[in-house]
Amino acid sequence: QVQLVESGGGLVQAGGSLRLSCAASGRTSSSYVMGWFRQAPGKEREFEAAINWSGTSQRYADSVKGRLTISRDNAKNMVHLQMNSLKPEDTGVYYCALTTRGVLGHLTESYDYWGQGTQVTVSS
Repeated sequence: QVQLVESGGGLVQAGGSLRLSCAASGRTSSSYVMGWFRQAPGKEREFEAAINWSGTSQRYADSVKGRLTISRDNAKNMVHLQMNSLKPEDTGVYYCALTTRGVLGHLTESYDYWGQGTQVTVSS
């Protein structure tokens, strides 16, 4: 079993920045891929970014390229999402996810474990 706990959400003005963090514990492995998804009110969960366990490969949704950066800290079993130039449409609950499949997937069904989410609100 793997447990994921997100932190770092909050309220920010448009153009501002936030850094989300996800702490992983339990039976983690060097083959695991970590991802971030966003769920806006009344909408489906959408892929934002993913990173492999070594940190050598990342994948981003087209809508966030150049504004979001995913990174990881192996020593602390943590993954971060640095969000810059935030827009009101970035508002939503951000979920950290983990897949044991070793592929930087963009579909929710590709991921096996999920955190409880952290709210990000961007005001205009």
